[in-house]
Amino acid sequence: MQRAVVQRILGVLLMLFSLTMVPPMAIGLWSQDGTGTHFLAALALILVMGLAFWLPAQRSSADLRIRDGFVVVVLFWTVLGLTGSLPLMLAESPRMTWTDAVFESISGLTTTGATVIVSIDKLPASILYYRQQLQWLGGMGIIVLAVAVLPMLGVGGMQLYRAETPGPMKDTKLTPRITETAKALWYIYLGLTLACAAAYWVAGMSLFDAVGHAFSTVAIGGFSSHDASIGYYQSSLIELVAVVFMVLSGVNFALHYVAWRYRSVQAYLGDPELRLYLGILGTVTMIVTLVLHSTGTYQYWDECFLKAIFQTVSIGTTTGFTTAEYYTWPGFIEILLLFASFIGSCAGSTGGGIKVIRFLLLIKQGLREIMRLIHPYAQIPVRVGGKSIGARVVDAVWGFFALYVASFVVMYLALALTGLDLMTAFSAVAACINNLGPGLAQVGANYADLNDAAKWVLCFAMLLGRLEIFTLLVLLTPMFWLK
Repeated sequence: MQRAVVQRILGVLLMLFSLTMVPPMAIGLWSQDGTGTHFLAALALILVMGLAFWLPAQRSSADLRIRDGFVVVVLFWTVLGLTGSLPLMLAESPRMTWTDAVFESISGLTTTGATVIVSIDKLPASILYYRQQLQWLGGMGIIVLAVAVLPMLGVGGMQLYRAETPGPMKDTKLTPRITETAKALWYIYLGLTLACAAAYWVAGMSLFDAVGHAFSTVAIGGFSSHDASIGYYQSSLIELVAVVFMVLSGVNFALHYVAWRYRSVQAYLGDPELRLYLGILGTVTMIVTLVLHSTGTYQYWDECFLKAIFQTVSIGTTTGFTTAEYYTWPGFIEILLLFASFIGSCAGSTGGGIKVIRFLLLIKQGLREIMRLIHPYAQIPVRVGGKSIGARVVDAVWGFFALYVASFVVMYLALALTGLDLMTAFSAVAACINNLGPGLAQVGANYADLNDAAKWVLCFAMLLGRLEIFTLLVLLTPMFWLK
């Protein structure tokens, strides 16, 4: 491992992150709520930390290898989660312990949306903005943004891109140069954010709320500036805007790029992952609508459908917005929606979960094994969209699934050991490893009442989910550190 290169890159990224304190600092100074100096202090501390990493290694020119990429990504997200908590710890409102501040920071950056704050409506405007900004920065991944900057510093970025981007097929690039790929992703991300903010504003949100909710919607994060989340507005139009942009943000951004580049929807129509993604959301919506009406949870069909489609899309894409206390709905719906979050969004999107493409490959691999029982000597490839998928990718999907289940079980048992009831422990791990946010039982509304040990376990779960298991767990293997 090229330690000097890793140290140099980490320093640069921390210095870049320190600049993100400027917007909330400006809001704090303008509103005179006393938080401006807290953000200024956080900016200074993070900048000094970045300089401390960068200065001793500024002349390092060794090549960045794939192993170094994994270290940079994991270190950066860990350090970022810790340093991102500084303004929250320094602020007088809310008064947060170090554990709570780190939990809130990591939840924001990983776009999980689990919160330990109870009275969100009473927070200063700067803190409200900062929470939303954390999710927006984490949505596409600050590492991918940095990929566009690193070549200017003499460091190639493909290794970081492979370590950071979600999905099983990470060598697919939109453009020949990785820098251009990163720029293309961020242009699309920024365009969706601006369109979403404008739509929210037209639908009736204030400009401040529209921008903040656009940040968390496109990032598929779920943080809101109100305790009641999107339900605060009591507006069907706002809810429909949220549904549209949650669905769009859960689509592979490569499809958005191709559709924009060639001014054609053919990329969407021919994508099997997108068809399955929309099919799952549509099917779950219909089931939830029927159950809500048949159980008398809501009286009218239109109300049942609106509640069903919003919560299905919000939880199915792992966004985590709410318009109702869905964790009080019939148990069948609670579990169905939670299981939908395991599937999550498409690969290459800002969503969490295992990803639709992996489930598609698992289904096709299962069908192939059945065919092999009937025709033992037949050569039956796994195909997606008319293309054969290599054995290496299929093996990686099975490995991911195995590690996912094993990690889930270990963290589930760890939470149960801290004294949580089994439903709370199960849903909390599911909501955090899938980067969903709201869970069931004790963590349906927030995570404030959990003990500190449980919160640290869930912080690990959020990082594990955001970095898609392999990137984080590979650093815990002794083989990784052998020369």
